[in-house]
Amino acid sequence: MIKVLIMDDEPLATELVSEYLADFPQFEIQKVCHDGFEGLKAIQEHKPDLIFLDIQMPKLTGFELLELLDNPPAVIFTTAFDAFALKAFDAHAVDYLLKPFSKARFAKSLEKFLQMGNNQESINAFKNESVLNPESANRVVLKVKNEIKIIPINEIKYLEANDDYVNIYTKEGKFLKNKTLSFYEKSLDTSLFVRVHRSYLVNISEITKIEPYEKEGYMLKLRGGENIPVSKSGFPKLKLVLGI
Repeated sequence: MIKVLIMDDEPLATELVSEYLADFPQFEIQKVCHDGFEGLKAIQEHKPDLIFLDIQMPKLTGFELLELLDNPPAVIFTTAFDAFALKAFDAHAVDYLLKPFSKARFAKSLEKFLQMGNNQESINAFKNESVLNPESANRVVLKVKNEIKIIPINEIKYLEANDDYVNIYTKEGKFLKNKTLSFYEKSLDTSLFVRVHRSYLVNISEITKIEPYEKEGYMLKLRGGENIPVSKSGFPKLKLVLGI
């Protein structure tokens, strides 16, 4: 049997997927979930082979949920937002189903899943290349031990490159996220965050001073006393954002 979870905050949507799956006996529904936290717990408990996942859900979006999984299952998106599923995830998820979808279109998604054989590389590619959507652009969701930590973007002081990861600094301390600094440079509001160095992306509201440092270099002083180097290429970007 192929273990399946259905995740959508709309009861009619979950009922439709359940109804369609009834004609495919090799797929067994383990649980139906209506928010992101419930879905995350169900994945950890049931270890499904496939999930039908909505994008906009309460508590955690579908994107955020997948980011929290070390070994995510195969995913078929069921969404009303074609801009997200079609443009950003077609290459990484098994398939996307744009609501309202027919039974014939649903069957094609299952066929694609079976042909892919639960291609884990595609799922991991999604995990590493996903982009922020308007809701999650206001926060970062990550795991801290066995807990889920939600950090509002405006509470981030600066971000530091750490190979394929990034260190996120807030007043509470340092947190590690499985994303690159380039990802956040492209995703965060450029009027609020500026990449001043190849290793640093800074919240401009945290800057208190810009001081000369060695030859033609500069050093930023932040509210918490941190010193952040500014590269030659980063200084023009900083001046532009600050209007100086």
